[in-house]
Amino acid sequence: MLRLVIRRLLQLIPTLLGLSVLLFVWLNRLPGGPASAILGERATEAEVARINKLLGLDQPLYIQYGRFLKRIAELDLGTSTQTGQPVWDEFTLRFPATVELSIAAMVIAIAVGIPLGYLAARHRGGWLDVGSVTGSLIGICIPVFFLALILKGIFAVEMGIFPTTGRQSTDINATDITGFAVLDGLITGEFDASWDALVHLVLPAVTLASIPLAVIVRMTRASVLEVVGEDYVRTAESKGLERKVVRGRHIMRNALLPVVTAVGLLTGSLLSGAVLTESVFTFGGIGSFIRTAISERDYPVLVGFIMFIALIYVLINLLVDLAYSLIDPRVRVH
Repeated sequence: MLRLVIRRLLQLIPTLLGLSVLLFVWLNRLPGGPASAILGERATEAEVARINKLLGLDQPLYIQYGRFLKRIAELDLGTSTQTGQPVWDEFTLRFPATVELSIAAMVIAIAVGIPLGYLAARHRGGWLDVGSVTGSLIGICIPVFFLALILKGIFAVEMGIFPTTGRQSTDINATDITGFAVLDGLITGEFDASWDALVHLVLPAVTLASIPLAVIVRMTRASVLEVVGEDYVRTAESKGLERKVVRGRHIMRNALLPVVTAVGLLTGSLLSGAVLTESVFTFGGIGSFIRTAISERDYPVLVGFIMFIALIYVLINLLVDLAYSLIDPRVRVH
């Protein structure tokens, strides 16, 4: 297992280096260069020359790239042109909300999707199977922002069950330790603050979970249908093994392999795709900040966001590989 972890970590290095090259080339290929992109279309030549010298853009490309790598390694992602604050500080302030929302959404998707997909496969052709397949198609087809508006209008505005916006109520004085509102309340014993944060989290998490839930249901159903027809499952059943043993050891353990891959990919996409959900619910994560960065051409923020998401993706892939090795020990030898 340790060799597997070390091998996968070493494989991450060329991936991140390749992405850094693409980002560096993108920055240097901006119309007029990075300086013109930062200053705007009306920038004078003197202002552009001053920014180029300040940022070291008048140096040879290999020196610029070396400095670019050094800054990334030191987590020096530059200064946001929106706020004037270091990009890393802005990320550490906003990313916990996005991560908390993404984790909650994925927990919902896994907790509901895998059992539902299994039951749909075991009752193929029944009302549960038809309903789950139809529901998954609807979940994939409905745009996230539209679902967010529907849920917000019904459960927050009309019924008043859940809050309409924000991460916590304004009258809650919560202690901020980790940036994860629900966890902070549990750590400090402020259970009312933790519950309030959880209530605020429900609608955004359900909205964000809609697409991964639909994908997991369909993949689990298809994978279980494929596995139940294998010879080793029929052999186990003919031996008179208990149904729960056949279901857990022979069916689900083998059926989960493609599902684990899908979960890994979906988890990474949730972090980068939470922009619309956070905007509708004013959740205070990285989503609205990135949206403004795109419109304001805040390139230091965009570069930092891309690198951060890429790092999360590769780490999630590592966790997927480890989960693979736990489910199927044969993976460890490859």
